[in-house]
Amino acid sequence: MIRRLRPIVALALVSALIAGGLAVHAFAQGPTLPKSVTIGTNPAGTVYFALASGIAKVVSVGAGYQMVVQPHAGTSTMLPLINTGEMEFGIQNGVDLWLAYRGPSHQIGGRNPFAHTPNVRLVMRGAPLMVGLLVRKDSPIKTVHDVKGKRFTGEYRAHLAVWYNMFGHLSSAGLTWNDVKVVPVNTVNDGVDALLQNRADVTQHALNSAKVKEADAAVGVRHISDDCSPAGEARMKKAVPGYYPRVVKPGAITGVVEDTCVVAYDTYFFAGKGVPDQVVELALKAVWEGGAELVPIHPMFKEWTQDRAVDPEASIPYHPGAIRFYKERGAWKPGMDQVQQKLLAVNP
Repeated sequence: MIRRLRPIVALALVSALIAGGLAVHAFAQGPTLPKSVTIGTNPAGTVYFALASGIAKVVSVGAGYQMVVQPHAGTSTMLPLINTGEMEFGIQNGVDLWLAYRGPSHQIGGRNPFAHTPNVRLVMRGAPLMVGLLVRKDSPIKTVHDVKGKRFTGEYRAHLAVWYNMFGHLSSAGLTWNDVKVVPVNTVNDGVDALLQNRADVTQHALNSAKVKEADAAVGVRHISDDCSPAGEARMKKAVPGYYPRVVKPGAITGVVEDTCVVAYDTYFFAGKGVPDQVVELALKAVWEGGAELVPIHPMFKEWTQDRAVDPEASIPYHPGAIRFYKERGAWKPGMDQVQQKLLAVNP
């Protein structure tokens, strides 16, 4: 004969079942999400700061946790924090990350000043950043070939990516640092300040950045062309692998007054190796689906598209959470597993 359970026993059994169910549910949901994460980027006023701010906005709305923008002087100050896990995400270019991931034994232009950063992982390849040489509007300088002998911003001690930008501009014309009078500056914004203060004849900045708009309002500025001839393109690509020329037309970009050839290179949304897969997947999902909200924030988001996200020529490995996300959506194309293994082999 089956006897009824005493009330206290029945209550204990129900409690155990509920607790078990909750445990299973919690396990299915994965680890607890952080309340907030940080995304490192360049200083306020730069294009990358604007892009990071846009990404932080859509992630904070859609990922279940807050993403906070943390500006830094440049790549050299930001990457060590991501490498050690003190910061979770970053926005930076693929050339800097190529150098940092591989370490000092790999060089571009005879140098690689970045600390070895083996723990960076790609989340999504974004839009190409376009950077152009900048002069005062009334300057007699018309193209990169005219900068020989001129005061040309350089060194960029705290913003090393811009040293490579300037090296690429010069290389397109077959010029070197010895052909110009170097004006030392720390960051890309400092270079524009040197132009405004008449301490330099030529500097550079990203197209349509807040700093260029500020300079144009103050004194009037314009971008000048690199050498986009087949020979010039070959010199640029040889000098800095990952660079390629783009011709932009006047009308929508501050300081572009005629068809102008500029340097283009890819922007990466990336994370530290130790960031949990679920945290990366939720951030990626928010950006993947957030195009409508991102485009009004900055024109570069027009090319921040799903079809660009997975790149067979990526300079660093993808994060496992991103790989799983792309495989579920059919975006991880044949051959990408081999690309990933080759990149991982750089830092076994």
